[in-house]
Amino acid sequence: MRIGVLALQGDFEAHRKAVGRAGGEARQVRTQAELDQADALIIPGGESTTMLKLLRAEGLYEKLAEFGRRKPLFGTCAGAILLAREVASPAQESLSLVDLEVERNAYGRQIDSRIVRLEPEAGSGLDGPVEAVFIRAPVIRAVGPGVRVLIRYQGDPVLVEQDRHLVATFHPELTEDARVHRIFLDKVAKAA
Repeated sequence: MRIGVLALQGDFEAHRKAVGRAGGEARQVRTQAELDQADALIIPGGESTTMLKLLRAEGLYEKLAEFGRRKPLFGTCAGAILLAREVASPAQESLSLVDLEVERNAYGRQIDSRIVRLEPEAGSGLDGPVEAVFIRAPVIRAVGPGVRVLIRYQGDPVLVEQDRHLVATFHPELTEDARVHRIFLDKVAKAA
């Protein structure tokens, strides 16, 4: 499995290490050629409007949308915003690959960042509490019928899956727990 991590902005190196802890190997993706070599891609946190500008500047926006129609994507925080069908506060363009409505920065500003332990939903495949790091995180306000919620925080979905895609509004790469990345690696293996 060739796992790519979009390395235009955000803590892509933390994701590469998390994939390693989960038993895989990840490479940085900055170009169309590197994207073409990947079987799956992680879109890290960062700043979603900046990421959109960088994707456009590198000629990757349309390629990434097409990639996501065929191969697994895992978006965390800003990555979740980019994958959502609809984005609010303020509204912005997205790849519209996962049937979600998200509100940007809805948990507050940087000073409102937090770490919490969350109990997964029954049948999520996650055994026991998951440590979730929220940094200027979006809130998932609505999920479509094909989206499965794996973890909630304060009643809102924070880890969801739809078909081959995985979305987290928190940062699983910033903990030593590799279970969320393991879920993604399992999706990639099934999609191969």
